[in-house]
Amino acid sequence: MELSGISKEGVSGQTGVTPARVVTARSAGLVACTRCTRAWPLGTQTCGRCGATLVSRDANSLQKVWALWVVGLICYVPANLYPMLRTQQLFGVDESTIVGGAVELAHYGAFGVAAVILIASILIPLGKFWAIAFLAVSVKQRGGFASGKRLLMYEVVEYIGRWSMIDIFVVAILSALVQLQGLVTITPGPAAFFFALSVIFTMLSAQAFDPRMIWDAQANDDEAPKNV
Repeated sequence: MELSGISKEGVSGQTGVTPARVVTARSAGLVACTRCTRAWPLGTQTCGRCGATLVSRDANSLQKVWALWVVGLICYVPANLYPMLRTQQLFGVDESTIVGGAVELAHYGAFGVAAVILIASILIPLGKFWAIAFLAVSVKQRGGFASGKRLLMYEVVEYIGRWSMIDIFVVAILSALVQLQGLVTITPGPAAFFFALSVIFTMLSAQAFDPRMIWDAQANDDEAPKNV
């Protein structure tokens, strides 16, 4: 939660609109509920509206973010090296990785499906890793990216997290539908397990990030010149 004002003081006699110093709810003696957004006096333990526990700041937020981020990245490596699908046919077994499966789909003309798989399984996970790491680093540095844009980045990461399991859904559907005993059988490969773990840990990493630290960083930037 953040409070701000606008000053209309002009420069050299001219009237202008100048953004005032950012005032966070914490500095104003308030604590906001992260579930229902209701503000309460600082020191209140429980939200009187929804019953959630009130915490002004999670002191261990960044430690949780980095720990879950590293585990998610570790799981993402075997998710791309091991086969995602194992297709057992009458005369052999064919195994496909995520990229290999997308290339094979494109080879047979299914460019749309191949693009969806590459975007959902490669571009989006890598983008999430970069965005979470950037947010965790940026709240400890002065200046740089605007706070509003960082908050928008955080909200985008939170939103697309629910679509990160698209590969697992495809594997589950194929494994359930294609079960022609003796002819063709499709089963999930080990990459499906690691990919699911990677998605879960990156989602937990994003949820562990306290977005209120973004506004704390901006408030510190506003006060920095006064301390010089």
